[in-house]
Amino acid sequence: MKKSKKMLWPLTLLVLLVFALAACTKEQPSLNEKAQAAPEQQAASAKPVQQEGKKVTKDTKIALISEFTSGTHAAQYITGVTKAAKKAGVQLSVSDSNNDQSKMAAYLDTAINQNVDGIMIDHGRAETLEPGVKRAIAKGIPVIATDVELKVEGVTTIDQDDYMLALQGLKQMMQDINGKGNIVYAFVGGFAPMEKRDSIYKIMMNRYPDVKQIATFGSATDNTSLDTQNKMAAVLKQYPNKGDIAAVWAPWDEFAKGVTRAIKEAGRDEIKVYGVDLSDEDLQMMQAKNSPWKASAAVNPASVGEKQVDLLLKKISGQEIPRYYSFDPVLVKQTDLPNQTINMDQLSQYVEEWGKKE
Repeated sequence: MKKSKKMLWPLTLLVLLVFALAACTKEQPSLNEKAQAAPEQQAASAKPVQQEGKKVTKDTKIALISEFTSGTHAAQYITGVTKAAKKAGVQLSVSDSNNDQSKMAAYLDTAINQNVDGIMIDHGRAETLEPGVKRAIAKGIPVIATDVELKVEGVTTIDQDDYMLALQGLKQMMQDINGKGNIVYAFVGGFAPMEKRDSIYKIMMNRYPDVKQIATFGSATDNTSLDTQNKMAAVLKQYPNKGDIAAVWAPWDEFAKGVTRAIKEAGRDEIKVYGVDLSDEDLQMMQAKNSPWKASAAVNPASVGEKQVDLLLKKISGQEIPRYYSFDPVLVKQTDLPNQTINMDQLSQYVEEWGKKE
């Protein structure tokens, strides 16, 4: 009988996930309520547009348009992009929009007008970017996007499988707190990855009725980590007793860093933190003595950057590439890590799957 129940739970979760994925047809809130969404049927039938190939040389120019580059995770993604471009011997320009959507659209227009050979987009809002992306495709400039859902024919989208990232982290959290207790949720909408992770959060909260969300907060700013730290400190004052809060779900490492620092400063190390994303700094915080940061589900951000350049150069040279490319995330637990401080390059020595999954 016990075995039967164990078999039913994965099946039930799988069914719920299928419905969740089907429901997530719009990943980001609209900036303009009158904006018309692209028909789902058209998006579903989108196929890569084969451009006439050209040889990749030292004169090949590619541009990265990023919504933000602040934070250690974003920095390591940029490192991956830069490393791959240097290895290929191509010219790379990087534009940081500092979370300003109008700047991001303007940078995209500039790259198009400069007739670059290829464009990479990192984050952003679909409704802001799609007009420019359509112009780029019409001019024969290939576009590879990461962490933004662009319903434009010919664009390849890279993601970290945000549904699985959330599922891995949340499963570990629910297991560690025995499926009961009060939790805090750090969240900000408007980003495709966060919206996807939120859909899994809702499913898991429904699955565990004895887990109660008592506070939620979050914003994407020039200093997200510090802002999060201050907000978490206020929550801790509101719930001052040990046992008031069992865990914090922080599906962005900037959130996880902020709540971890607040918990440490308040001496509330009994509260467990679970996150998404990893960087060198994140690993060091997880490894610190009595760190509340227990686990993070992640994909190597440098690998994402490298793959984005690789796919773009293949597209420029006329090779066929997939419409979608999704990485396989790995759950990294505090108990996996050694006593000595390590960095992302050394992680595969202690988490075997890290070096094998892409």
